[in-house]
Order: sequence, then C-alpha cells, then structure tokens
Amino acid sequence: FGLYGACSTCGEALSLGAMCIGGGYAKHVLCMASSHFASAEKQFRFPLSYGNQRPLSSTYTVTGAGAFIVSDDKTDAKAVVSGITTGKIVDFAVKDSMNMGAAMAPAACDTIMNHLLDFNRSPDYYDKIITGDLGYIGMTLLKELLDDHGVHADDQLDDCGKIIFDQKTQGTNSGGSGCGCSAVVLSAYILKKL
Repeated sequence: FGLYGACSTCGEALSLGAMCIGGGYAKHVLCMASSHFASAEKQFRFPLSYGNQRPLSSTYTVTGAGAFIVSDDKTDAKAVVSGITTGKIVDFAVKDSMNMGAAMAPAACDTIMNHLLDFNRSPDYYDKIITGDLGYIGMTLLKELLDDHGVHADDQLDDCGKIIFDQKTQGTNSGGSGCGCSAVVLSAYILKKL
C-alpha cells in the first residue's frame, strides 16, 4: 500500500526510520506521531473560544497517536517499506485556513505522480493509495487533479481523514486532520487488514 500525508508526520517518521535502517545506522527505530484536538484550532484556525460555526470545508484535528517499530528483522513484519517518494510544497495559493484539504491536494497529486513515475507503476499496482488528512473536499480535488494528468485511481484512493470520521453519521464537515490522523488509522485500522 502507499501512505501519503501532506501533514503526515507519521509518513515522515516511517520514511526517516526506514532510511536509518536502510543506511545501516540502526537496527530498530521507533516512529510515532500524535495530535490533539484544539491544539491547531486554538491558534491556527478560528479559536474555539470564538464559538464560530465551522464551515463545511473544515476538518477536525484528531486526538490520537500511533507508534511503529521499523526493524531490519522482517520475521514478524506486517508491512515492509520497499520504497519512498518524498513530497514537496506545491502551492496553488489557497488562502482559506479552514480548507486545508484544498491547500494540500496539489502536493498530494504531485507526490503520487512522482511516485508512479519513479517506480514505473500505475495506480492499479496498489490495493490502496492512502493520503493522510485531505478529508472529503481535499480527496475530491485530488481525484480531479490526478484525472487531469491522466491518472485514474478512484478505486485505489482513500484518505485517513475520511476513514476516521464518517461525514454522514458524525457530521464532521470534511473529516479528520492532524499529525495523529494517519498514525491512528494506520496502526488501528489499516495494518489489521494486511
């Protein structure tokens, strides 16, 4: 599977841990990420104390953490890091701080496109390509951007922000976000399915 997160400290930690192992600098590396609701909201977005109504494009910062041991011993491994494509900032000048999915979707598209080119693969090589916290709006934009580049991955694409919060039953606007979003979903949901 592929795991991407524009704000995914989990993906970054796993990448750096795997590089340390691959470079022979360590045999075991603990990789973790966490976030807490109201940490970003109180400073970055509209402060909660304002009591404002959240727009439909906003996401909820996930309170949670996930930790993983990356090891050179693959005996009991549930997953193997076989390659890494590091993303970069791709700025489409989205100025709305309450719509982070739209701000991050271009970088997600660029990273996925570069990964497929680097490894000479098509989206159907993967069972799932999972982004970190684009949410419902960001995922819709990502699919449109990929389609514009001739990459049709609707069956493979999913997002941790969509998985952790169900828009219909929980009324969470655009889904989940934060560094812990992908860590929680990967550790508690995705790895159990492998």
